[in-house]
Amino acid sequence: MVSPDDVAESKAIQQRTGPTFHLATRLLPRRVRRATYVLYGFFRVADDVVDDPDGDPERQRRELAEIRAAVLDGADTDDPVLEAFRDLTARYDIPDEEVETFLDAMAMDLETRRYETHDDLAEYLRGSSVAVGYMLMDVMAADGGMDEADVAAARPHARALGEAFQLTNFLRDVREDVRDYGRVYVPTARLEEHGVTVAEIEDCAFSERFAALMRAELRRTERLYREGVAGIEFLPDDCQFAVLLSAVLYADHHRVIREHGYDTLSERRTLSKSRRLRLVAATAYHWWRTGDPVETFYAASAVPQVDGSGPGRRTRRAARSVRTRARNAVATLRGVWE
Repeated sequence: MVSPDDVAESKAIQQRTGPTFHLATRLLPRRVRRATYVLYGFFRVADDVVDDPDGDPERQRRELAEIRAAVLDGADTDDPVLEAFRDLTARYDIPDEEVETFLDAMAMDLETRRYETHDDLAEYLRGSSVAVGYMLMDVMAADGGMDEADVAAARPHARALGEAFQLTNFLRDVREDVRDYGRVYVPTARLEEHGVTVAEIEDCAFSERFAALMRAELRRTERLYREGVAGIEFLPDDCQFAVLLSAVLYADHHRVIREHGYDTLSERRTLSKSRRLRLVAATAYHWWRTGDPVETFYAASAVPQVDGSGPGRRTRRAARSVRTRARNAVATLRGVWE
């Protein structure tokens, strides 16, 4: 049984390290929100091991092995986050394979500093972000939250959205990743296509060639956002708005990158608190008005609509009455204060 203290520890980690995700998590229903705090806490504990810029690789490998033993083999641990995560995987029947896939991706960060193609990067994304989305969906599906058909329908969209979130992080954090960790997540083949060298990335030397690269990578990532939000309709009604808001918030980093001339080498720019709150208000308004996650996404987000991507298509849940949409909106926003 996950204790309140263990949840509180995980929640504190999320508040401190993931303000964007924390804002969306607060809008999840209580049955999902507490578990999401624990999931995020576990992901951050493992990520912090490999993202220690002064870490010794042997020690980092040993710490990852200890995390793996604690959560998969039941080894003793005094870490409240690991204890809570171990209880959570049993409660929600989260497959060991997904946990292993995530931890394998964390281990890759100790060995791999470059990726040749997007296909090569996809192997890392399968563990670092897609497994995260699948675990969160297991929590949402518990206790009848989703039937098997909805889970099957949602999975490819969850994969696309998880990849989009992570790729947005990579594009925003090019400078931090190479300066602090020696990693370049933009595939080498893509650099070469645009005449950008790894040495230029390492020197954080901005150029018009780099700007062209970023424009292309943003467009590619935005195709994944379109695919991802198209599957939000398959999620439980009380979880849809929070996932939709996460997509709107993460995608807004693309607006920031564009406004600064595609330069993510000079400094790392983030969303202001006031901007995040404006996006919450805009997303809530369009969600209440339409009840359609796709239409809301294009109305509120920085991702441009393309032909055939909506709005205009009506999802199976878009015909909700105004009363139903208002009731769901009130229930969602109440979560902020719980």
